[in-house]
Amino acid sequence: MCGICGIFNVWSGEPVHHAMIERMADTLVHRGPDDAGYYVTGPIGLGHRRLSIIDLEGGHQPMANEDQSVWVVFNGEIYNFQSLHHDLVRKGHQFKTWSDTEVIVHAYEEYGEECFQFFRGMFAIALWDGSKKKLVLARDRVGKKPLYYLVDKDQVAFASEMKAILTVPGVKKEIDLQALSDYFSLLYVPAPKSINKAIRKVQPGHFVRITEKGVEEKEYWDLHFDPNPHRREDEWEERLMDALKEATQLRLISDVPLGAFLSGGIDSSAVVGLMSLLTGKPVQTSSIGFVEEEFNELEYAREIANRFKADHHEVIVKPDAAHILEKLVWFYDEPFADSSAIPTYYVSQVAREYVTVALSGDGGDENFAGYRRYAFDKREEDLRSLLPPGLRKAVFGPLSVLYPKMDWAPRMFRGKATFESLACSHLEAYFRSVSAVSPELKSVLLSQDVLHQLGEYETFELFRSYYEKPVGLDSFSRILYLDIKTYLPDDILVKVDRASMAHSLEVRAPLLDHEFMELVATIPFHLKLRGSTGKYIFKKALGHMLPASILHREKMGFGIPLALWLRQDLKSLAGDVIFSSHDDGLLNKKTVERFWREHQSGLHDRSTVLWTILMFRLWQQVYSYS
Repeated sequence: MCGICGIFNVWSGEPVHHAMIERMADTLVHRGPDDAGYYVTGPIGLGHRRLSIIDLEGGHQPMANEDQSVWVVFNGEIYNFQSLHHDLVRKGHQFKTWSDTEVIVHAYEEYGEECFQFFRGMFAIALWDGSKKKLVLARDRVGKKPLYYLVDKDQVAFASEMKAILTVPGVKKEIDLQALSDYFSLLYVPAPKSINKAIRKVQPGHFVRITEKGVEEKEYWDLHFDPNPHRREDEWEERLMDALKEATQLRLISDVPLGAFLSGGIDSSAVVGLMSLLTGKPVQTSSIGFVEEEFNELEYAREIANRFKADHHEVIVKPDAAHILEKLVWFYDEPFADSSAIPTYYVSQVAREYVTVALSGDGGDENFAGYRRYAFDKREEDLRSLLPPGLRKAVFGPLSVLYPKMDWAPRMFRGKATFESLACSHLEAYFRSVSAVSPELKSVLLSQDVLHQLGEYETFELFRSYYEKPVGLDSFSRILYLDIKTYLPDDILVKVDRASMAHSLEVRAPLLDHEFMELVATIPFHLKLRGSTGKYIFKKALGHMLPASILHREKMGFGIPLALWLRQDLKSLAGDVIFSSHDDGLLNKKTVERFWREHQSGLHDRSTVLWTILMFRLWQQVYSYS
């Protein structure tokens, strides 16, 4: 794993200063502590920080072709590089190394911009084609590796993390208010926006072409759902296991120590089981737990570790995690309020003591409808379908107003939220269910000035665009597609990338192999969610490998005891940060004060919105945004 950066003075033609590229790369040293490399000539400058994983001696970057007309810097892994290497040799290409980086160079020579379709892995790539005076930035299909870029009147700058671009002279720190609105809805800033108005993200499955003619972004891959109703369940089980074994085997290629994250959930347990089967050796596993038992999964992780004779390591996360918050904010670049970033940071820290590469179970929930919200969504949509839209609103709308609000109750008993949901369309209801801050709360949290500048902008429209994109697809598979395009790359994968890279640890996710995902996309939805059971067909496929105590236990997630911490151990820090910030006109101060009082008194659980405010204000302090 690595960090990449660069500048292309595409319109000014001015020479790039070597010191500028070095300064950008220095901000990425945590992503690549083993080596640094630069290519700077005329209007182009490329920088690279390397974490050595494959071909430790020959993988130095930037790397060029034979006549040095094509140069590449690259962050990630191309798992099928060996087969591509052999194919390209047969086509007449000559290699100097056995690295996956050189495969990218020659694949571009052979296939041009079509080359990204041949790569199986995770990547953020910058390709300089000197003969055409063209820079190409590309990101892997699912968005495992980050890539930011800035376009101004003279130049294009890019980097794995936004902090590197902020070192470029003249870059303004101006908050994108639409991105801010998105953040307070979702806890993250969805691509292609970033929190900085001038900086964008390359979208997953896209590449950006930069020439004197301009900047053009193109999609090279999308996940197409095409359910096959004719295959028997036992056939699906066999195909799933064969595909997952192959995806896992590809991710075992490494010249450095390799292990796995183990939560004790189905997905990470499956990965550890397959690693044990494929290697015939004890797997180095890492887990985290909490003092608060209702958040602690260590007993399940130990059960799997014992079952597969893993070399197991654990750490307990305590409320004193407050001291790492500023550090986390620096690593994440943007406001990011998924509180599971804390345990992910700690489990990465533990893993890095023993390995340089860790496999994870990320992707199982999005592929197989594993989140509990999918079962709620299905149940509500079944009820919604019994009444026409006009009658639904007439019946459930008034009930949602009359019914009391009960934050403390399990969702099934929170009638107000249920009635509000039933009065909405399917997509509107799902958007409300995943919004950390409801549209109503956001309308009183953001200042009147911000609301005025936002005008008619709604985060919901981003969801609508993805929900409506697939043609001829059932509404529930549309929801899975939507999450794969938003929540997965911009929350889950950002969290894992930044937390692991903070410790110079590479994380690989077999369940997010694009060929495996394409297979899963052909499975009918009713085999993913059966009644209230998510991952139905996946659990059946794993029945011979994992015990029933793991397969059928209640899903716990990967959260922290946030409500309690904000009333106790984190109360002082949170209060200081939230209320010591000067009034910059972005948030309604009286609303923030009310949320704080309601939470501390126990009147309402405002932990999510307070955490979102805390992480935003802390980000402002760390990065000096006003």
